[in-house]
Amino acid sequence: MNTHDVSSIPKYMQYLDRQKQVLRRAQARKGQRLQMSKSRQEILIQFMFRQLRNTPTQETSIRSSFVPPAYPPCVTSLTELKKITIQDLVLETHHRGSYLLLRAVTSPDSMTAVMAIAEDENSDVLMVQLYQQDRDLARDGRLQEGTVMIVKEPYLKLMSDGDYGVRVDHLSDIHLLLGDDYRIPVSWRRRLLATDASADDWKIQGNDAFNDSCFHLAIEYYTKALGASPTEEEARTIQLNRALALLKTHQFDAALDDLRGPESEKALFRQSQALYHLQRFRESCDVHRILAQEYPGNTAARAEFSRAIARLAEQNTGQYPFKQLLKEAARRRPPRLDRATFLGPVAVQATESCGRGLFTTKAVQAGDLLFCEKAFAYAFYDADNPQQELSLTINAETNEMTLGTQAELIAQIVQKLYRNPSFLPSFTDLYHGSYQAGEVSTIDGRPIVDTFLVGRVTALNCFGCPLTSRESYMRSLRQEEAEAKEEKFNSCGVWPVASHINHCCYSNARRSFIGDMMVVRASEDLPPGTEVRFPYKALSETQTQPLDLQHWGFQCRCVICRDLERTPKGDLTRRKRLRADLKGAYKARRKPDTAKIESILAMINETYTRPTVEVPRLSLWDPCLALSLLYMTQNQPLKAIKYALGTLESLGYVVEGACLPLTPGVPLVVKKWGYLVDSLVRCWMCLSNAFHVVAPELEAQAEGYARTTYRICVGEEETFNQTYGKHSERPDGLLVSGLAV
Repeated sequence: MNTHDVSSIPKYMQYLDRQKQVLRRAQARKGQRLQMSKSRQEILIQFMFRQLRNTPTQETSIRSSFVPPAYPPCVTSLTELKKITIQDLVLETHHRGSYLLLRAVTSPDSMTAVMAIAEDENSDVLMVQLYQQDRDLARDGRLQEGTVMIVKEPYLKLMSDGDYGVRVDHLSDIHLLLGDDYRIPVSWRRRLLATDASADDWKIQGNDAFNDSCFHLAIEYYTKALGASPTEEEARTIQLNRALALLKTHQFDAALDDLRGPESEKALFRQSQALYHLQRFRESCDVHRILAQEYPGNTAARAEFSRAIARLAEQNTGQYPFKQLLKEAARRRPPRLDRATFLGPVAVQATESCGRGLFTTKAVQAGDLLFCEKAFAYAFYDADNPQQELSLTINAETNEMTLGTQAELIAQIVQKLYRNPSFLPSFTDLYHGSYQAGEVSTIDGRPIVDTFLVGRVTALNCFGCPLTSRESYMRSLRQEEAEAKEEKFNSCGVWPVASHINHCCYSNARRSFIGDMMVVRASEDLPPGTEVRFPYKALSETQTQPLDLQHWGFQCRCVICRDLERTPKGDLTRRKRLRADLKGAYKARRKPDTAKIESILAMINETYTRPTVEVPRLSLWDPCLALSLLYMTQNQPLKAIKYALGTLESLGYVVEGACLPLTPGVPLVVKKWGYLVDSLVRCWMCLSNAFHVVAPELEAQAEGYARTTYRICVGEEETFNQTYGKHSERPDGLLVSGLAV
C-alpha cells in the first residue's frame, strides 16, 4: 500500500526479464554435478577484487535483490543429517537430509547478503551467501576468516555471473561454531579442546567478549560456562551477565528466561527493560514498583520507571504529544519513536466475505482517533543521505518489483522474529495469500522463521509511508498540477492492527504517519459495529476503470468502481476531454474566463447520472475548488461560497446551513461526510474566509471543519495554525480575511 511498485515501468522490466533468463538457465542445469572451472586461487582473488569494488560512494545507488523460488527451512535435527562435501553437491537442488561443514577462508563481505568464501575438509572452496542476516555478523567477530559453520540441507545455485554458490535464506539453516566445538575437525581448531575449562574460565572469556562489544560471542561463552557445572551462586551471576548480553542483542524473550529466579536488583532492572522492549508496559511497571520499593536509591531505574509509565498512559488513553512526536521524527534517523500503541474503539472480527476486518466497538465521530500504532518493523529511506542505497526487490515468480526498502524490511522482520519467537504467532497470523507454511516451530533449540512466509506477509501487508504525513501534505500543496497524484514512498513498514483493515475506495477512515507511528482516524461519523475501511491504492480524478488490486487477489466493488463499470465509455472519454479543456481555460489567459470554466463544469456534471450523495463525482471537485479560490482572489465571496459548496457536494458531502441565500441564525452542519481529499482543508478555509465577509457567524464553524479535516489528513491538529493561521507558511497562497495574499 503506497509502496513504490515499478512492475510496469519499462526501464525496470528489463531487470525482471534478465532475472527470468537467469532462472531459466539455472533450471536447465538442475541436477548436474558441480564442475569447478576456476581454481581455488582464482576464486579467492576474484572475491578479494569484489570486496575492493564494494566501497561506499557519494551517490545514491540501487541494488537488485532477487527473491528466489520459495523453499521451506530445514526441520530435521542436525543429529539426523548426513555430512556431505562440496563435491557431492548438484546444481539447483536442496540437499535434504544432509549438511555441509565449512570453514571461512576469507573475511566476509556484505551486499544484499553476507558473503564469504568457504572450504570443506577436502580444501574445495565456493562462495557462501547468507541472506536476512544481522549486518553486525560481519563486524562483531561471529563470522570472520577461520569461522567454522554448518549449512543444513544446502542449496547449490548458479549465480548470475556464472559462478557457483551456496545460498542460505533461513536463519535456522546456518550454525556458526565456536573455536572449541567438538564438531570442528582437529586441523581447523585454533587451540586444543579445553575439556577442563571451568565455569569461571568461560565466564571470564564471556566478560572479555562483552567488554569488546562482541555480545553474541559473550552469549556463547556464558552458555558454555553454564554447561560447566557452576555453583548455584556462580550460575546466577552468569545468567545475569548473559541476560545483559541478550538485551544488547535484542533477544528479550531469552533475557526474560535468564532472569527468572531470585529477584535481585540487577535481575529486576533487566527484567523491566526486557518487558519494556517487548511492549509489555504494564508488566514492566509492575516490576518497577517492586524495584522502587526494594531499591529506592537506583536513579537509573527511576528514569526507566517514568518512561514505562508514560508508555502505559499512551497505551491506555491514546493521548500523545503530537507536536513532540513531529520533532522527534524530524530529529531521529531512522525516525523510530519510543512510543506505545493505542487501540481505541475498534476490534478485529470476522467479515461476511473478506476474512477478518476491523470494526468499531462504539459510535465515533469524524476526526476521532481509532488507533495509533507503532510499527512492528520499519525501514526508512533517508533521501538526504547520499550513501544510503535503494533496493529493487524482484520477484520473478509473482512478476512484482518494488523500489525502496522492502528487502531491508523483510530482513528486519526475520531477525526480530528469530530473536523473539513470542512475536511469531501474531505476525504469521496476518494474511499471506496461498502460501503454505510449515508447522514445526523449533529445531535443535532454535526457532524456525520461514523467510518466504515473512516475505509474503510483508508483500501483502506493508505500507509505504512518508517521514510524516504533514510533510507529505505540505508537499502536495506546493504542487503546481491541480490533479492530485498518488504518492509512492521508499520507506515502508508493517503495522499489524492496520493490516486487518480491508480496502474500499470510498473509505471511512484515513491513515497518516509520524515516523514509525501510524495514526488512523475516522473520516466520517461511524455507528457501533461498522467495518473500518481505507484504500490500498488511491483513485485518480480521471479514473476510467476500477482499481487493479490483483496483488491482493480481489477486485474492488465499491460504489465508485461499480459506477465506473456502468458508465458508458463515451461519457468517460468526454469527461476526460472536458477536464483537458478546463486546464486550457485556466491557463489560456492571464485572467481565466470564469464563464467558460463554469460552462465546462456544467458539461462534466452532465456525464454523471447517480446522485452525489450515493456516488462522488471525482472529476468535478478539484476544478470546482480552483474556481472557488479564484473567485476569492477576485473578491467575489458569494461565488466562492457557491463553488466551495459545489466542491463538497461533488465529493458526497451533505452540508446544511450554508446554502445561498444564507439564513441568519442557522448553524453550519455537515450532515453526511463524503470522500476525503487533502485539499478539502483549503476548501473549508476558503469558506471560512468568505463567511468572514458575508456571514461572520459561520466563519468559526467552517474553520472548525477545516481543523477536523486537517486532523484526519495529517493525524494531528497541533500544527494547524502553523499551516493555515494568519502567520502560517501558507504554501498554497491561502486567502486570509477574504483577501488574496
